[in-house]
Amino acid sequence: MSTADRHLPRSAEPSTRPGAVPAAGQRRPTVSAAAGAPSGTRDVEIDREYLTTTLMEMLRIPSPSGRTDAVMQAVGDHIDALGLSFDLTRRGILRATLPGETSTVRRAVIVHADTIGLMVKRVKEDGRLEVVPVGSHSARFSEGAHVTIFTDDFEHVYTGTVLPLKSSGHTFGDEIDTQGVGWEFVEVRIDEPVESAQHVHALGVQVGDFVALDAAPQITRGGYVKSRHLDDKAGLAACLAALKALRDAGAPLAVSAQFLVTIGEEVGFGATHGLAPDVAELVAVDNAVVAEGQSSREELVSVGMLDMTGPFDYHLSRRLHSLAREHGIPAVRDVYKHYRSDAAPALEAGIEARAALLGFGLESSHGHERTHVDGLVALARLLAVYLQSGLTFDDWDRADFGDLADFPSVSVQPAQKEPLDRTVVPDRSEA
Repeated sequence: MSTADRHLPRSAEPSTRPGAVPAAGQRRPTVSAAAGAPSGTRDVEIDREYLTTTLMEMLRIPSPSGRTDAVMQAVGDHIDALGLSFDLTRRGILRATLPGETSTVRRAVIVHADTIGLMVKRVKEDGRLEVVPVGSHSARFSEGAHVTIFTDDFEHVYTGTVLPLKSSGHTFGDEIDTQGVGWEFVEVRIDEPVESAQHVHALGVQVGDFVALDAAPQITRGGYVKSRHLDDKAGLAACLAALKALRDAGAPLAVSAQFLVTIGEEVGFGATHGLAPDVAELVAVDNAVVAEGQSSREELVSVGMLDMTGPFDYHLSRRLHSLAREHGIPAVRDVYKHYRSDAAPALEAGIEARAALLGFGLESSHGHERTHVDGLVALARLLAVYLQSGLTFDDWDRADFGDLADFPSVSVQPAQKEPLDRTVVPDRSEA
């Protein structure tokens, strides 16, 4: 596994930088609308078998936020096999470099490898475990889930089941249907002969131990993928399949890019660090919510236009949708009300970059999840096309700032002025 840091210095790429004095009679080159003319990119074939095999591999590696080292080893092995240089940050975020025609890394694709999970809050006197959620998810969808309990001793790993406090109809009758829903109403039953807290402690189980929800992945004959933790293991597999397709096709990248795999998205601090200093645009890859009132579908790739943190970049989002139309990739635009991705912490951390969101359609997110292989292939295709393309505004976006005269504003995002007076005066003659 290579750990060479291939980030290149800011000065390595010649470009028109803010503050430079142009030659007499020269202006900064004119920028044009991002979603206009053909991009010069080409659709590449996605290896469906590699995608699904990689997906099943990642799903079977438990990786709740806070316990992600094992899955990052597996991701690193795949990146290494693709021949890409990469390193890891102190906390374990993986950063791979995708060489392009620019010497400076200008764009990033971000995906997360961590998942929702549980943690032991208390060992009860009867030998059951009280747990709290890691990440945001409802206890309703954990009832009946098989789990893996990790102790500090790596040799001692246990299995168990999340159960309601009243789990037997033969004992409690109708009370099993009237008890509340929430983490205070469930507990973990360990698959060991324990009847007291002392028995549990003797196993080495302690407060603060991680409890992973088993993924139990399946792929149906019709191409549906059913599993926990498709968010975001499915996005991760699609990204790796896109990188493999680009390598297999020998497709050149117009801009050097960074592939960032984060480990804390489910708890809100995914892409807070690790991004290359000159990144001008970033695309987060995550689930696209399939539910009533949403445009996203399991067989499609979705371009997020807005989430709970606000609108994504106007130009980059429309460029992504335009690239999908240009190559016949089935795509829709969607808006998400109770959702955020790796783009949010990156922007909150202060990165000055355009940000967009691409997603695979996911039914029952953070619950009993389902997606479709066709949607993952569509996502991988669009990522591969995007990585071949130039920046949204190829000249403007290479600089940190510039003159108002060069800013791509009214030429690509016009706004009609409001009339001075909208007052309608009734015609009294008709009265």
